[in-house]
Amino acid sequence: MRKICVLFIILSLGVTVHAAGNRVEYMVDNSVFEGFFISLASGAPLVLMIHDWDGLGEYEVRRANMLADQGYAVFAADMFGKGIRPEEIAERKRLTGELYQDRERMRRLLQGALAAAADQGADIENAVAMGYCFGGTVVLELARSGADLKGFVSFHGGLATPPGQSYARTSGSLLILHGSADTAVTMAEFAELATALEQHGVAHEMITYGGAPHAFTVFGTDRYREDADRKSWQRFLDYLDQTL
Repeated sequence: MRKICVLFIILSLGVTVHAAGNRVEYMVDNSVFEGFFISLASGAPLVLMIHDWDGLGEYEVRRANMLADQGYAVFAADMFGKGIRPEEIAERKRLTGELYQDRERMRRLLQGALAAAADQGADIENAVAMGYCFGGTVVLELARSGADLKGFVSFHGGLATPPGQSYARTSGSLLILHGSADTAVTMAEFAELATALEQHGVAHEMITYGGAPHAFTVFGTDRYREDADRKSWQRFLDYLDQTL
């Protein structure tokens, strides 16, 4: 545990180091994907993490290490494929757009990630899924699919329900962490989600952070809001403690 605490301190100072954990190759639909797995204790509860639209990178690895320091196993899924980590906005839009248009494939990728986590010895029966931005949108897709997880957490993710879908099959609880200054995902969508969850009797908690824009948790960007990041992370940790 001390090693990871030191790692977090070094990362906070902006020094590049090799994080603990392992890259994991796995197959879905005859394609190779590369996730990231870390667990410091056998039998630890699992957090399935879904990346933003730039792919699985250093940000997710850093967050995974922070969760491992709290006693959780983490499997960070890969939604694009091994080596596909888009840097251009146009390519990010293309990759995410393809998945938005093929929700069944999105769900297969999520199930493939869970299977890969299980292959690493993770306890997928005691698990919560969480994601950032695009990843938060994907996590809500997993919730609507009826996946047997205990919880689903979205950090500044897309909240709109696709046509023809609902939360009728959702079994776990939802935690939605959203910036009220987010112009990409409006407060109208936030309210519509609350109404939908209430309609289907889905246990949920939805929190907004004043002045926080879209992507308010992403370190080192002009959208980062330290206060909202700190508060939302603490609420997330409390939720994990209550749920797993």
